[in-house]
Amino acid sequence: MALALRCLRPFPSLLHLSSFAMTRGLPQAPKGCPAPLLEGCRQCVQQMLLSRQLATKKAKGKGQSQAKVNISAALVEDIINLEETSEGMQAVIEALKEDFSRNLSVRTSPGALDHITVMTKDGKFPLNQLGQISQKSPQLMIVNMTNFPESTAAAAKAIRESGMNLNPEVDGTVIRVPVPKVTREHRESLAKLAKQSTNKSKEALRKVRSKSITQVKKFKNKVSEDTIWLLEKQIQQMADEAATEMDKLLAAKTKELLG
Repeated sequence: MALALRCLRPFPSLLHLSSFAMTRGLPQAPKGCPAPLLEGCRQCVQQMLLSRQLATKKAKGKGQSQAKVNISAALVEDIINLEETSEGMQAVIEALKEDFSRNLSVRTSPGALDHITVMTKDGKFPLNQLGQISQKSPQLMIVNMTNFPESTAAAAKAIRESGMNLNPEVDGTVIRVPVPKVTREHRESLAKLAKQSTNKSKEALRKVRSKSITQVKKFKNKVSEDTIWLLEKQIQQMADEAATEMDKLLAAKTKELLG
């Protein structure tokens, strides 16, 4: 016990990670723990706490709901940055929210045209950087291309191919965009686009998960199998929670679109 506490002394910030250690008693440190070596003690602490976590999960028994893994990011920061992984997954969710808000609305508004990408001879530009977008009436939007008349045809094409069910009409440097009536077919089309966007976001989420797991596996010869197992489970758990949030966003958006 004295040797284990000696190992923990340089890491007061880690003690809060293991409330069970204070109530149940700390596990004995392996014989020959190199207490004077900072990194050696750190590995000892990691192994003791992670092994205890693993034992707790396995003790739940078959047929019971499996407890969630909750590894402290500070405890495994030498292996992977779990906070960075979480931020990467959250960024995917936020991008999906933005896509739903910007591109998938039953009522077409001038703001919905802002970020339509126009391919010009000088590169790709958002429509609102090339033309002035306004709403003349509830049934008609206007895109004034006076500042970039040479891009009028390209802008009209981009609007037509935006997937928003729009059929622009060019009149000189002015693009007239009739606002379509909200039909059941149009609502169903938007709902399908929402589903496609969600699937693409889930693919991006899987890439974040795979990148993180690959990072963890690089340490399979340096840390215990228990540590690798717990980290992989934690990352998968984070990905599952993100995917569940995406499903909730899709369900809400589908309900909004279908009415």
